[in-house]
Amino acid sequence: MYIINKVNNLNEEIRVEKVRLVGEKDSVIINTKEALNIAREKGMDLVMVSPQAKPPVCKIMNYSKFVYEQSKKAKLAKKNQKIVELKEIRLSATIEQNDIEIKANNARKFLAKGNKVKVSIRFRGRQNNYTNLGRNVLNVFLSKVEEEASVERAPKLEGNNMFMILAPKK
Repeated sequence: MYIINKVNNLNEEIRVEKVRLVGEKDSVIINTKEALNIAREKGMDLVMVSPQAKPPVCKIMNYSKFVYEQSKKAKLAKKNQKIVELKEIRLSATIEQNDIEIKANNARKFLAKGNKVKVSIRFRGRQNNYTNLGRNVLNVFLSKVEEEASVERAPKLEGNNMFMILAPKK
């Protein structure tokens, strides 16, 4: 069984005098009681689709079937959405070339899966005076992965950390 969450007013909850009744072909402004009688004759519900309109717009439909279809669409949309994760790779200002290559290979794997990669360098002690070394390391790292990645956020120094964010190329 599914839960009906009340978003629309239906049947006796509609407290206006006249409504615009919308069908497949036409729309008519009629008294609410008449529209409710028409809906009951068809064995369906009178549902207020647009309460802000003047007069409010109503539709005759099977409300439980409508809510069920809406919940199925919501589940399908949730199932199809891709959650992009942010993976982090940490480097140092004094990293060796071989280590950069290994970290770049890991970044390529993350990018291939569709994740974003945050590449960061932490400066400690006297290294704060040589942030240009860190910027050079990030540029070398970027040159290793530039075929698979595009720079979403350029290298930026915040406190003792410098980082950049890479996104997979489309």
